[in-house]
Amino acid sequence: MPGATALKLAPSVLEVLIRDRVTCFVSGTNGKTTTTALIATAMGPSTITNRDGANLPAGWVTALLDAPPGAPTVLEVDEAYLPHALSLAPAAVVVLLNLTRDQLDRPNETRMLAHRWRDALELAPTARVVANADDPLVAYAAANAPNVTWVAAGAHWQDDATTCPQCGALLDWSQTAWHCNSCGLQRPPTEIDLLDSSVPLQLPGRANRANVAMALGAAAELGIEHGAALDAMVRLTSVSGRYARHRTHGHDVTVLLAKNPAGWIETLDVIDDLLSEGPGTVVVAINAHGPDGRDPSWLWDVPFEQLAGRKVIATSERATDLAVRLDNAGVAYRKDARDLLVAVGDATEDPVIIAATYSNFLSISRELAKRG
Repeated sequence: MPGATALKLAPSVLEVLIRDRVTCFVSGTNGKTTTTALIATAMGPSTITNRDGANLPAGWVTALLDAPPGAPTVLEVDEAYLPHALSLAPAAVVVLLNLTRDQLDRPNETRMLAHRWRDALELAPTARVVANADDPLVAYAAANAPNVTWVAAGAHWQDDATTCPQCGALLDWSQTAWHCNSCGLQRPPTEIDLLDSSVPLQLPGRANRANVAMALGAAAELGIEHGAALDAMVRLTSVSGRYARHRTHGHDVTVLLAKNPAGWIETLDVIDDLLSEGPGTVVVAINAHGPDGRDPSWLWDVPFEQLAGRKVIATSERATDLAVRLDNAGVAYRKDARDLLVAVGDATEDPVIIAATYSNFLSISRELAKRG
């Protein structure tokens, strides 16, 4: 609200607030909030950042309104707003994570976003770009930028990059590195690799090893020594409620956000990680409000088959849609469309993992935070 009000009263306020700052923008479909938090943690406590996913201009202004002059800034940026952000700070460090389908009723198609990113970077030749080489759409967007650090961050979801973003031919994913046999576009050589499992991260799952690798690339561009940056990042245990652990209704509970097929692939990996040493209960909470996307047919693109053999509770407003998908996947489950915390209380095995869409995630995170 403060940022929205300020923009109404003074439309140029953002340009004034961001001027003369060391600035980093983080954009992509998945991982923005976590990677932003990792970079901000490495930059230190004086860093200004927009927390809790407030990644539109009003959120940027809210973060900057009370910021001391010249304080360094790292901002999470919605994919569609990255060109606007670059127009305000063309010399920023820019972290490009990935481009995949989000909710089906979102207005922007991934290939169009890749073209917009590419055009914006061509207008900002002084930007220092940190880009995921394993995502063809990101690689295309950053291909002409003069200063790019390429990171091997992985791309386990490939359904949105089956064709070449440059010429439209089918991409060849048969080797360890993607390439186009028609126009020659290919995975760039990388300078930073995906962190292996020996690095003692507190944040679970391979997606967070990728987020840390991207954040380390940004930290280097910001002048932060590698060891110091990594030491700070490995201490992070949760991000705006993501991965937070609680004790409620007699159960140990961890809350995960999953909002699109690519994100669900990584969430299922996190679930396997968290439940690797024994049984547990997975509570899957699906809504279809505006932030979730009103069309839940994306459920059919998620490999819920990976939940087979686990104790699963399907809950929230679209529990029936989820139940149909779980039936088709051969996953045994119990349906409970009542209050999400009631469903948690009905769990029979600890720990309990809540995997929730955005509106559910926000409400359950706030409720659990109030309970302590």
